[in-house]
Amino acid sequence: MIESLTDPTILLGALAGGAFGAALGALPAFIFTGFLVIGGSLGGGGFGVDVGFGPVFGPHISFAGGAAAAAYAADKGYMESGFDYHNAKDIGFALGSKPDVLAVGAVFGVFGVLIEQISRQLALPVDPIPVSIVISALVVRAVFGYSIVGKVSDKADGYFDMGPFEREEMREPGEVKGDGGKASEDRLAVEPWLPNMYKWSHVAAIGFFTGLGAGVITYNMISGGHGLIAVFAGFGISAASLLFLNLGVDRIPVTHHMTLAGATAFLATWQEGILMLTDLSAGDLTAPLAFGAAPALLFGALFGVFAALAGEASQRVFYAHGDTHLDPPAAAIVVWTLTIGLLVIAGLLNWGVWIPGTGI
Repeated sequence: MIESLTDPTILLGALAGGAFGAALGALPAFIFTGFLVIGGSLGGGGFGVDVGFGPVFGPHISFAGGAAAAAYAADKGYMESGFDYHNAKDIGFALGSKPDVLAVGAVFGVFGVLIEQISRQLALPVDPIPVSIVISALVVRAVFGYSIVGKVSDKADGYFDMGPFEREEMREPGEVKGDGGKASEDRLAVEPWLPNMYKWSHVAAIGFFTGLGAGVITYNMISGGHGLIAVFAGFGISAASLLFLNLGVDRIPVTHHMTLAGATAFLATWQEGILMLTDLSAGDLTAPLAFGAAPALLFGALFGVFAALAGEASQRVFYAHGDTHLDPPAAAIVVWTLTIGLLVIAGLLNWGVWIPGTGI
């Protein structure tokens, strides 16, 4: 662990990657990750996946660094982006080359890779990248003086109430922090992460179909000889599709936490796929959750729903009432990867595919 935490190539790469995320903006940096993952997974060589998730372009570095820089820039009054919400949440806004903003991104890039490496080296049964993203977002709030969880308006009936947004109700004067030319009373009382995708039935529906689609992509690719790297193809496609969201196209859903869940849960339970990708025989698969292709695809679709609902729950608790971006997909991936990890530990799944500590 000490070697990885002190490796200068990792640390210097993270320093550059965090600044890259600050310069381009967190969302454009993450879209770049998506294209790298598409290239690596569809090409079969895996290099793009390694780069997309590694130092410089890994979302725990570039995305987290960009989100931290946005919180800092908004606090300093550098941002008047025209964003509908608090400017510190505007992760699609490029912050350019201002040295102090780049420095904040760089520092949080290094912080992100350190947290990720600690989790990975300890082989915790959870995806270390979103763990790092979530922890980084909470630290950002503490460092720059924002509420850690967020302040629920008196106009909302608890964290899960989106009604004030639907009624277009505003905050009271002095209730929360203002920035980018916005006073407290200029801000909506509730700021849902995706204004066109927060109703539970809508979220569950998109989760089912994207989880199922990612499972089918994985099935076809592995059947065609692409190998384990195929599990990330759906994630890459989802992440790259956010280019349209960043360009302002209405109603673009955010689905990478759902497609990754669908593909991973499918491959964790598809018996023939496990045998194709490992040296095991059918008799070695002693865990009960091992199916044929069709039931495994449906299992993946259900995990897509699980991921979607976990993301929506996290946005209602950590985003809608907060001042900075705390990424709901990252929180969702923490939840469902830990769930798969615990199912492996409990002996209900044979493996967790790519999740640390759950391999065969």
